[in-house]
Amino acid sequence: MPEFLRSSVYWVVPELTALLGFLLALVFFAHLLRQKRSPSATIAWLLAVVLAPYVGVPLYIMFGGRKLQRMAARKQRMYAPRRPKKAAAIDSDTRRLLQSYGVPPESHGNRVEIVETGEEAYHRLVEMIENARSSVFITTYVLNADEVGRTLIDLLSRKAREGVTVRLLLDDAGSWRLRRSSLSPLTQAGARVAHFMPMLTNPFRGRANLRNHRKLVVVDRLTAFAGGMNLTSEYIGPLPDPRRWRDLAVFVEGPAVDDLDWLFRSDWKFATKEELAAPPPREPTEFGGLPATHGPGDATVQVVASGPDVDGDPLYESLLSLVFFARERIWIITPYFVPDEVLVRALGLAVRRGVDVRLIVPWRSNHPIVDLARESYIRELHEAGARVLLYRPTMLHAKAVIFDDRLSMIGSPNMDNRSFFLNYEVALYIFSPARVTEMSRWAERLMAGSTRYEPKRGGVRELAENVLRLLSPLL
Repeated sequence: MPEFLRSSVYWVVPELTALLGFLLALVFFAHLLRQKRSPSATIAWLLAVVLAPYVGVPLYIMFGGRKLQRMAARKQRMYAPRRPKKAAAIDSDTRRLLQSYGVPPESHGNRVEIVETGEEAYHRLVEMIENARSSVFITTYVLNADEVGRTLIDLLSRKAREGVTVRLLLDDAGSWRLRRSSLSPLTQAGARVAHFMPMLTNPFRGRANLRNHRKLVVVDRLTAFAGGMNLTSEYIGPLPDPRRWRDLAVFVEGPAVDDLDWLFRSDWKFATKEELAAPPPREPTEFGGLPATHGPGDATVQVVASGPDVDGDPLYESLLSLVFFARERIWIITPYFVPDEVLVRALGLAVRRGVDVRLIVPWRSNHPIVDLARESYIRELHEAGARVLLYRPTMLHAKAVIFDDRLSMIGSPNMDNRSFFLNYEVALYIFSPARVTEMSRWAERLMAGSTRYEPKRGGVRELAENVLRLLSPLL
């Protein structure tokens, strides 16, 4: 190569490379800012990319998406925003907030049964499926080929052979260990199985971080099962197991089942392009599918979904508003507590207002790095005067919140940024003093097996905790 060309390449290539890097940085920052993240999440991604660009940039491309407009446009919008109606009751402020996002209004006359053990949940779930006459719709994050998984697959296969419409929607990340061959009895029987957002299909489209974390079973549009339990032996099973995780679920009969049924249909259509046949109008005699011997239920239930298919963040913002409206107590049960700065500050302010704030988390969860990341948050609550309790007998996986004496929330979301701002989640807001009393007794039993949190001191540890707090929006 002539000396002239060699010197030109020597000077021009670095300039072009620097210019290209600058332009890519502009595109990256513009995309990051358009995501409308919290400041802490934005700073965490900026740090990851600036400090380790060769790792941070690919991770952002794969996992950095939040509300992906082009992808979301292909999924039916969950809610249509509308103007809220005025109401007088104090908890109606939250209902009006949810209405402004288009969340369906609360439904009355529901029968809600809270299930505290994996054995009871297993037997009730099997009974539900056994009694199915027309349809069984299931969404779950984790399904394994263990004893529980095999039993459910065999049962669903038998119902499909009997002519029942069986649809199973699995999250591709949560159920990655389940081999496709394990599901062949289902598909051979005429059921359909789909995987939500396959991980190995175009992983660099920014959607790998958006997981369907909803747990939902709807049978005949008459009964529903929801909560935090996955369909594996770790959560449910026919016999007691001291190693089984402590979790919580609800069985619902009544008009709220329609909202859960519609939620499944929306997710299924997005994952498979199949639009399930519209359900026929209800007859007055089958309102909610409640057996005549039970009579109408006493619970008012509002189904609140969140995720990339929902405009805004109604689940997070309604929880935040409930924290501000609470006057007597806020009891939180969650496996992972890595909230944003606003929520933890609101809880601290509630303590200073005289509200009884209690947080129950596992003494040690299945994610050690999350346990370390939570330390600065629970220390802040502890120093504000909240009671922080560490559940010791086994892994605590339940997700519930009790507000005063009128409302309890049970569902799939954890108290972390992933559940609030990334995952597809669903929660049931249950307005029923009787259910709140039942939930309170359950929470008190958890407290009896817990120890009081005491901060762990040490300069190096606190430094590590604070660094993880800065990066916690990425966990």
